[in-house]
Amino acid sequence: MRFLLSLLLRSLVLACLSAPALAVERTRLIIYTALEPEQHAPFKRAIEAAVPEVEVSWVWHQTGILTDRIFAEREHLRADMVLGLAATSLIAFEKIGLLLPYEPAGADELRRPFRDPNLPYTWTGMDAYLGVICLNGDLAQRDRIPSPDRWRDLLAPEWKGRLALPSPALTGTGYLLVANWIQSMGETAAWDFMDALNQNVATYLATGAGPCEETAKGRYLAGLSYDMRAALLKESGAPIQILVPIDGVGWELEAFAIVQGSPHVDLAKRVADWAASRAASELYAQTFAIVAHPDVSKPPATYPPHIEARMARNDLSWMAENRARILAEWTRRYGDKVQPH
Repeated sequence: MRFLLSLLLRSLVLACLSAPALAVERTRLIIYTALEPEQHAPFKRAIEAAVPEVEVSWVWHQTGILTDRIFAEREHLRADMVLGLAATSLIAFEKIGLLLPYEPAGADELRRPFRDPNLPYTWTGMDAYLGVICLNGDLAQRDRIPSPDRWRDLLAPEWKGRLALPSPALTGTGYLLVANWIQSMGETAAWDFMDALNQNVATYLATGAGPCEETAKGRYLAGLSYDMRAALLKESGAPIQILVPIDGVGWELEAFAIVQGSPHVDLAKRVADWAASRAASELYAQTFAIVAHPDVSKPPATYPPHIEARMARNDLSWMAENRARILAEWTRRYGDKVQPH
């Protein structure tokens, strides 16, 4: 009997010694994001693998809605981090002291436009997205409508009621389009252009991807959207042409930062270190052609090869400073065509 008890105890000890270590106790990290919903699961897995002590809890909205929410909550912000939101939004938050000064490990290896140019350093870019035209090739051929080469070509009468655009009040893609027109044309000329363009717009949608997706379904002749969503749709067989106007396209960065006052600063810094890493850029490159790390790039074959050469000059700080004023004026003029979200 004693022999059996001894054998049983020895077996239990060996089992305990050979069993996997107990799971690491995890801390819930609240991250505000405008990443597309299909990105949430792979990003969560990657972050939690890099920082096992963290359990990611997303709070998601489209760029414009999330930006306004953070401004509204600034006195009692619940987030530990903001990740996957427009850099122009983070620049605006930086100016009012919402972000913790922190330069992640490895940030000095990233492309210069993806690094906060001001001190103290608070935000870091992840990827870039650019405004393009998605044209339904089948409809254009059927109706014998020539492909637009310049933005002003969209003012022709044959486009009336056949365009879908993203709302700049709700989406980062919509705002980068408007900001590009104002910076490149001048404010008065840009509003004149948008007044004329609005005559041809059927609706302004609540997502940056929506206009291209709806165009691919044949609901619109063309939709203004962002580069990689268009390329991935075309790769999947959508009947679209991706047009990059020769007079220059606007662009924006997705970026991340730590929120001032986060109760989990040390963990947030480790997540920020991961987000600035080459491994993170390899994840970003699954859905964006232009990413922060200079040695990472794998756009699909459908991605326009000349697009970077047509990126317009863009002042992100100007976009941040003028966002509220521009969106108020845009909403006053065209808000009645925004599709409810």
